[in-house]
Amino acid sequence: MAKRKRSRHVALLLAGSAALGLAACEDDRVDAQSFPDLQSCVAAAQENSLWFTEDDCRTTFAAAQQEYLETAPRYESKELCEQEHGVGNCGDDPAQGAQGTGGGGFSFMPLLVGYMMGSMMARGGGIFSQPMVNTADGRYSTAKGDQSFASNRGTGKVAAQTFTRGPTTMGQPPLSQAAVQQRGGFGRSATARGGGRSFGG
Repeated sequence: MAKRKRSRHVALLLAGSAALGLAACEDDRVDAQSFPDLQSCVAAAQENSLWFTEDDCRTTFAAAQQEYLETAPRYESKELCEQEHGVGNCGDDPAQGAQGTGGGGFSFMPLLVGYMMGSMMARGGGIFSQPMVNTADGRYSTAKGDQSFASNRGTGKVAAQTFTRGPTTMGQPPLSQAAVQQRGGFGRSATARGGGRSFGG
């Protein structure tokens, strides 16, 4: 089994010149890389990966898919979802048939548009992932809404807390217009709770 190579400190770049968001002190950041899909991750692992393998890509992508399904926001209408995530960026809740919303109505979710991997190996941990969804202003965000980025491609360092799992939304009543307004929009309440700031591009 090939030894993992330690990642070197590299400049944080996304889509050439767009910077991935930074939201913590230098000593609280971990190596991260984001991908629009599994194939992109596998290709990167085959080409020049410093800290992850093809198996890591598959394992973390599956974990990100599951976390997306369980924690991404759910809305009572497609229009409301698109208001928060952009036109064309929402679809039916894939868990609707089996799980229901708990509120008696159908729900809609932002589409999964990529995922981010983070290396906790230097801290004695493994490799973790976070699903990514679109924001209304054309950026990319963790599904829990606490960090946003200029792109869903790139490498760099992000806050370790980026990979903390969000609260479950599966089985909960979908968000109404009033609930969204109360939060100030997607990501606002989560950012306030976590103290994070969104940068990029």
